[in-house]
Amino acid sequence: MKIILRQSISTLGSIGEVVAVKDGYARNYLLPRGLAYVATKSNMNVLGEEKKRLQVRMNKELKDAEKIAQELEKHENAITIQMPVGEEDKLFGTVTKEMISEKLAERGFAIDKRKIEIEEPIKVLGIYTVTIRLHTDVSGKVKVWVVRQQ
Repeated sequence: MKIILRQSISTLGSIGEVVAVKDGYARNYLLPRGLAYVATKSNMNVLGEEKKRLQVRMNKELKDAEKIAQELEKHENAITIQMPVGEEDKLFGTVTKEMISEKLAERGFAIDKRKIEIEEPIKVLGIYTVTIRLHTDVSGKVKVWVVRQQ
């Protein structure tokens, strides 16, 4: 059966592609979940409209992500996290993505912890640069100051 993909599926292809799949897979999985259409002329037109809406939405998300990235990279947006320390300035525990997300939320940035990328676990006092993946093409960097808890 030939179908048109409504969403990208890693094993089949990307949005808008016409692919051939087994009848049972299409009828029992793809079509009921709204992941694909049967490849007909009218469905090709519907997909064209969906692609236009998707493109507009993707452009808006990209512009919003670029704006947030610029705001994050300003020097005054460095965040400070206070942690208890032991000997040789080693932390009791590590600085987590959730902690960074909470500090960013206090600054007015609603960023999901899954978008924060920490290269190595932060276990020592210091200044770290953390990458935040805002969009597939846009990422921002934030300075994280880890200081001794008073």
